[in-house]
This record gives sequence, C-alpha cells and structure tokens, in this order.
Amino acid sequence: MKYPLILRVSALCVLAVGLSACSSMGGHSMYSQANLPAAVQVPGGHKVVMETVGVGQITYECRAKKDMAGAHEWVFVGPEAKLQTRSGAVIGRYWGPPATWENNDGSKVTATQVAVAPAGMGDIPVQLVKANPATGMGAMQGVTYIQRVNTRGGIAPAMACNAGNMGSKQIVPYQADYIFWKAS
Repeated sequence: MKYPLILRVSALCVLAVGLSACSSMGGHSMYSQANLPAAVQVPGGHKVVMETVGVGQITYECRAKKDMAGAHEWVFVGPEAKLQTRSGAVIGRYWGPPATWENNDGSKVTATQVAVAPAGMGDIPVQLVKANPATGMGAMQGVTYIQRVNTRGGIAPAMACNAGNMGSKQIVPYQADYIFWKAS
C-alpha cells in the first residue's frame, strides 16, 4: 500500500511544480526582450509581472481614404481577445478602442502607443504601449508598460476595398503575447 501513496505524493509534487512554472503572475519570468527592436523595449527599471497570450480577432472596415477622393482602404476598428495564461486558463480580456486590458479580478488598464516595429510577414506589428493608471484593485494596479510580441495574423484583409463594399466589415483572427511590466 505504500507504493500507491508514494505515487500520489509524487504526482502532487509534479503538479505543484508544473503549476508554479506555468503561472502568469510570478516574478520569476523567463521572458527576455533582448531580440526585440530597441524602439519596443521597455526602459530599464521595470520588471515583468504578468505574461498572457491574447487569442481573438481584429475588425476592419472598408472606408474612404482620408484626403484621397475616390480611394478606399481597410481601417482598423478594434480588437477583441481573451487573455490567457501560457497554460490556456482565461484570466481576462482585451478590447478597444481605447485599448483596454481587463483582468478577471476587475482591474483594468488603458494605454497609449509608444512605438511599433515590424513582425513576420502577415502578422500585425510588435508594439510597446505606456499604461495609464489602472482602475479597480488587482493585477493591473501599477502596470507601467505593455508589450505586444510574438504576433500571428491580424493584418488588414487582402480582399478589395472599394466603393462597392464601402462600410463592410471583415474580422481577422490573431494571436499575440502581452507582456505586462511594473516599475521595480
């Protein structure tokens, strides 16, 4: 009977280690911004406090181009995404405009874009935003910067945008990692 008890204790230990390694809130982040362009790197004096994976969609609308009579373009309308831990647990959501990250604990933050840099072909750019003061108590309190990295998809539709489909909307799937920073 000792053998099953040892197996159960071992399984619990493995589970505990696995959960702590997958935590999105730990201060022992493995994230490194060393391979990012300087424009989208967070300034010194900050530390990663949360890493999430945003999985969702971006809406675009076919509109007349500003200051170009007769021309049309796909215009970014806004995102809607679930914010998940690396292990897939949903811990919040992201939407806009304005760009808003909300944790399930009720705290949320908006932000202003600081810089963007190109990502892979067919992927929205990587981005650095400076957070505004958070509302609500919780995980978003004290967040100073948010990076959007490891982007996949999300660019404007390839289909034509012209007078014939002006006002139509297209929804494009995307995924990105959102890295939350606080002053250290």
